[in-house]
Amino acid sequence: MGQLGIKTTLCNLLLDFLSERLQSVLAGSNISKTVMLSTGAPQGCMLSPLHFTLLTQDCVPSYNTNHIIKFVDNTTVVGLITNNNKVACRCEVSQLVQWCKDNNFFLNIEKTKEMVIDFRRGPPLYPPLTINSAAVERVSSTMFLGVHISEDLTWTTNTTQLDRKSQTWLYFLHKLK
Repeated sequence: MGQLGIKTTLCNLLLDFLSERLQSVLAGSNISKTVMLSTGAPQGCMLSPLHFTLLTQDCVPSYNTNHIIKFVDNTTVVGLITNNNKVACRCEVSQLVQWCKDNNFFLNIEKTKEMVIDFRRGPPLYPPLTINSAAVERVSSTMFLGVHISEDLTWTTNTTQLDRKSQTWLYFLHKLK
């Protein structure tokens, strides 16, 4: 953190907070045994976003056609494929996988999704993306920061989901009357 220009006193304060922290869990009226932790920040802690930002500050794209978007504990790689050359995008994913290994981050491949947006007629089929020999699920829509994005870039999926959610809440409000 000192390399980022963060003062030593703040670095020491963060290190003290994150190292050898006593923690227990309260569930109902039951309290677990207290254990000492030296990893991560407590969930819901105000320092967690800062901690994530500091830990991932060097997770940046290698290609100017790609973007890496980080929010809380989610990371999204957005790549532009031109002239059917998917090398930069695929290499970016490979480098992100390696970055995760090098920095002791767990990459949950089951939650990882691939979405291809291509408006050409009869677009060539891209082979499935694989991470550690596991195929990544290709989806036609996905949730990104609370918004449903679909491969056709229309608002239909998002509007439908919002309508369903609002109908559910209206039903509950009606029942409360």
